[in-house]
Amino acid sequence: MSTTTVMALTATVTTTTDMVSSLSSAALLRLYQLSSAALPIGAFAYSQGLEQAVALGDVTCQASSCAWIAGMLERSVLTLDVPVFARLYEAFDAGQVAEAQRWNDYLFAARGTAELRAEERQTGSALVRLLSREGVEQAAPWLSHPRVTLATGFALASVTWSAPLTEAALAYVFAWAEAQVGAATRLIPLGQSDAQRTISQLVERAAGGIERALSRTDAQLSSSAPGQVLLSALHETQYSRLFRS
Repeated sequence: MSTTTVMALTATVTTTTDMVSSLSSAALLRLYQLSSAALPIGAFAYSQGLEQAVALGDVTCQASSCAWIAGMLERSVLTLDVPVFARLYEAFDAGQVAEAQRWNDYLFAARGTAELRAEERQTGSALVRLLSREGVEQAAPWLSHPRVTLATGFALASVTWSAPLTEAALAYVFAWAEAQVGAATRLIPLGQSDAQRTISQLVERAAGGIERALSRTDAQLSSSAPGQVLLSALHETQYSRLFRS
């Protein structure tokens, strides 16, 4: 092994170690908890239009499912959800409840169909109920909020449990990506190896785009995924379905 290769590997290990050491053990484990597919908020029940894409034959295999999910990641999650998540995180961190409510409502209003709004309301409400039962006092006002989003609960939990913003945003993206791959696994269906290959590809894209996502200005917030909105609307009347969206 060349000296250059050894130095590159050492730099990679050092960077990874520095990132992990910036979290306390408790905060790291809390992020694992938040991003776990076992978190009881019902995320497994939603495909975000993917089921309709499969039914129409637009998504049929590992390659097309990865392309679909990666497209949503790069044109919606990293351009809208993550930047708004950052604003929610900063608002909670500064104790600015009204600002958090403003960005929560902004994200909810950006959901283009009744199904997508129902998903936000149901998963967000489930998460703030869980946080309230965990003793997070700041979750109480959100229990009766009619438009609470998942990002709001996730940001509140991240601040409460002292998880740094970048790592919290990565956990939020991973939870979304894993849920989408889980939906593809059941719908196409994908084998477990193909599912892991898809997650690996999504992880690389998320890691490469997270800093740009967090640095977006208010004027740069956007979601350019009209196909998802159309398919989500069609899904409301799909004859036979596994998912609620």
